[in-house]
Amino acid sequence: MASQSTHEYVAILDAGSQFGKVIDRRVRELQVETQILPLDTPVAVLKQDPNLKGVIISGGPSSVTEKGAPQLCEGFFDLGKPILGICYGMQLLAVAYGANVKGGATREDGQDDVTLKPDVELFAGLATQEPVLLTHNDSVTDVAAPLDVIATSSLGIVAGIRHTSLPYYGLQFHPEVELTVHGKVIFKNFLTICGCSFSFTMEDREEVALRLIKERTANDQKVLCLASGGVDSTICAVLLLKALGPERVVCIHIDHGFMRLDESRQVIAALKDAGVHVHLINAADDFAQATTEMPAKGGRAAYQTKKLCETTDPEEKRTIIGNTFMAICDKTIKELHLDVDNLLLAQGTLRPDLIESGSAYASKVADAIKTHHNDTAIVRELRNAGKIIEPLCDYHKDEVRELGKRLGVPAHLVERQPFPGPGLAIRTLCTDGTPHRDTNFERTEETVKKTISERAPALVAQGVTSCLLPIRTVGVQGDGRTYAYAAAVALGRLPLAEEWQALMRLAKDIPKSSHAINRVVYAFGAPLKESPQTVTKTLLCPAVMDQLREADDIVNRTLQKHHLVRALSQVPVVLIPVGFEKASSYSVVVRTFLTNDFMTGVPATPGSEYMPLPVLQEIVEELSKLSFITRVLYDMTPKPPGTTEWE
Repeated sequence: MASQSTHEYVAILDAGSQFGKVIDRRVRELQVETQILPLDTPVAVLKQDPNLKGVIISGGPSSVTEKGAPQLCEGFFDLGKPILGICYGMQLLAVAYGANVKGGATREDGQDDVTLKPDVELFAGLATQEPVLLTHNDSVTDVAAPLDVIATSSLGIVAGIRHTSLPYYGLQFHPEVELTVHGKVIFKNFLTICGCSFSFTMEDREEVALRLIKERTANDQKVLCLASGGVDSTICAVLLLKALGPERVVCIHIDHGFMRLDESRQVIAALKDAGVHVHLINAADDFAQATTEMPAKGGRAAYQTKKLCETTDPEEKRTIIGNTFMAICDKTIKELHLDVDNLLLAQGTLRPDLIESGSAYASKVADAIKTHHNDTAIVRELRNAGKIIEPLCDYHKDEVRELGKRLGVPAHLVERQPFPGPGLAIRTLCTDGTPHRDTNFERTEETVKKTISERAPALVAQGVTSCLLPIRTVGVQGDGRTYAYAAAVALGRLPLAEEWQALMRLAKDIPKSSHAINRVVYAFGAPLKESPQTVTKTLLCPAVMDQLREADDIVNRTLQKHHLVRALSQVPVVLIPVGFEKASSYSVVVRTFLTNDFMTGVPATPGSEYMPLPVLQEIVEELSKLSFITRVLYDMTPKPPGTTEWE
């Protein structure tokens, strides 16, 4: 257990949730101290701590019914102090008091309106119906005394329970994320039930970060800072310069060949505006020819990858790129005659990066959604050896932006849209030319059509068509990673604003009906006659990168022209190897994303202030002029179930 607090606090028991650190953040925002502890922390240890006011049990990727699933210690519910179980935590509470947990035919992934029971202390100040985030497959059934149901989803599934005589509560939804609009109210109510005084104040975040840097470099080490030009690495560099001065900070920008059009030149200029001098390293050939060893995992032995320019697997691509960054750093250290024994490597790694990578630094038992280039096995080895400094590793994106403003970083840098470290390499879906069609393809296709007919009769009347794309995209469902199909729908024209509302609802419904789908797109162009039969062989070669750069530039120039870049949190432009009716061609996906914490978010609804219909029409028309593009697709998927990026 962590060292005993000298202030009152709430314990967060970690069951492996992707949102565990977000729970921590939400509680601390309410001025209550927290400690994140293992799920099986002995109840005796908790009971004997007079400063413990209550316990929150996080969600997790496991099923409580499976062998070896994480469990609470024996006798945990004899604790006697207030308990709030979230998702997996609620299911543990339910099973402890005789309810059942079963895998459902329908999973719930995304925002939904739940109905709350009135006069429940946990829901004080909330409406009868509230928008929340649900992401689970297992559901609680057969709830009986001493528990009762206090919330249900739109599908009638149990979304909340409580003990009728003890201050024990369970929520199937996630109050910690933005998609649960009034989740902070629920936490405030729970902390009030705990008897918290709301008197905890965190130290100034800037001072904490500066002190961390000075403590880690107390032996006069120099720091090599990897500067991509994004807000995270820029703020990291500015912090380092403020803490150590320019004589001890060496900043490098590595151009790996996957940058956007003219990106590296703009990065160097932007960092110069922030007072950061940067060495530009052109390493496109090094990355293209790079291979790496994939670590052993589960029952799979370690193995050597192909060259990056020949690789199609998303995880291999990310790992090669991350490890090659480290190799280029080693090469640069020698070229700049830096003392490797007196040098630390600095990264602008954020909390969501570590969470999605399944890093033990964020959670001991969380599932990996995708490997981030700044959290590969090699990076973890360096981190464990004390060779990496990450001043922002406890921050989320909005907190970094706030810190940047305080540091005086120019607004155009602070508000810059994120661009992933691997760049366009992970916005290009690679394939050897073999369509992904498993044995459930046709059944999944039929499920999509059935869901549309049942849930969207108005669209059916307008002649909506659909198909399944024979590719896989990465998603996050039930706190775990999924590689699943994307479904496409079409009306054969630009939909009206009210039709977009119905389409966005449908994009939430389809993944709930089919576990094999984690993403839904709208396909511009003619109606969809059938699912594509072929895919285009695609590798990370210069010609393909140039095509994506051209498409990406069209989208970004159009957004800049209409002053939408700052309104939208992120807009990945993705090249997918699907030509629909035309073989050996591509389609382009426009993935708009609105969020503050980057852990959850929603797409911009066309017809809204974030994506006016004339702007979307202009984007589609300009992209459609590209000779290699057959269709333009608009991603309508919230996160979850779809991640921000497609890989």
